[in-house]
Amino acid sequence: MSRRLTDRQKARIGRLQERRRARVDRTAAALTEGGLGPEQHGLVLTHYGQSSIIEDDAGQLHRCAARQNLGPLACGDRVVWQASGVGDGVVVAVGERRSLLTRPDHNGQPRPIAANLDAVAVVLAPTPEPSEYLLDRYLVAIAATGARGLLVLNKIDLLDPPALAAMVERMEPYRRIGYPLLPASSRAARGLDALRDWLSGRASLLVGQSGVGKSSLIKALLPDRDIRIQAVSAATGHGTHTTSASTLYHLPGGGDLIDTPGVRSFELGDVRPDDLERGFPELTPYLGCCRFADCRHETEPDCALRDAVAGGAVAPRRLESYRRLRAELELALKPGRSPS
Repeated sequence: MSRRLTDRQKARIGRLQERRRARVDRTAAALTEGGLGPEQHGLVLTHYGQSSIIEDDAGQLHRCAARQNLGPLACGDRVVWQASGVGDGVVVAVGERRSLLTRPDHNGQPRPIAANLDAVAVVLAPTPEPSEYLLDRYLVAIAATGARGLLVLNKIDLLDPPALAAMVERMEPYRRIGYPLLPASSRAARGLDALRDWLSGRASLLVGQSGVGKSSLIKALLPDRDIRIQAVSAATGHGTHTTSASTLYHLPGGGDLIDTPGVRSFELGDVRPDDLERGFPELTPYLGCCRFADCRHETEPDCALRDAVAGGAVAPRRLESYRRLRAELELALKPGRSPS
């Protein structure tokens, strides 16, 4: 949940952001005046302050400012940039994004975090206790981006065979609607090869509640992560690279993994109530089949969704999540409501 700010705090943050944007513009202008090289393609690996680290087609890293009219860049963006005579450069264009993950900034406005995602793995664990409602929020947001979803049950070394079987059975409704479940343990090095295979060839992201072992999985997938962080740090020219910045890493077996420290979940963002079915594909055959067009799927007679639950075609918890999320989104659309 985001922290509510006073008008004075918002105004102060706005002034700070304007000064930062002005500094970026001055940097870009200075580079332009110094002469720029030809346009070339690049990939945004990370942000550092007001700069972005761009990887060129040869794998070299460059610190670049972005023209203000481009808006904020996201990790994973494909860009066009021009080198300067001093080794830095300017981003002059951003390629079309096929997907975008955002999170609210201090003003409640969406700020890009990761672009062009192909897949998102939701990491679960025996502890903390998995929340189906939180998982369903993840899956709705994943479906909205068009990315593929995977469930990773980490820390299976903590479960005896009966407990593991019970957890797998608990996640069975998700497997039935197309979300594979991959048991794994970063500590015991179990399931890691299968996870690498699934991530291979894709631009991916791992999300999950605090304590599920997401960071340990990332370290196992990226054994040379510290070396790469040092390379990015050298490219920034500001010493040690901050570990709070979203960063794209190339996986040894192919594909990319975007590490987003501090971003454990998705916001529902621009998802509207009528878009929810994308995250609830098992409900699609029954939506619009209730006796009443405005059925809330709660106590109304002849509700097709409740009948589907009674017949075993839909898991009860999934229908409960659908109702809660729909109510949440409808409330957010009411006049006078501000984003939380």
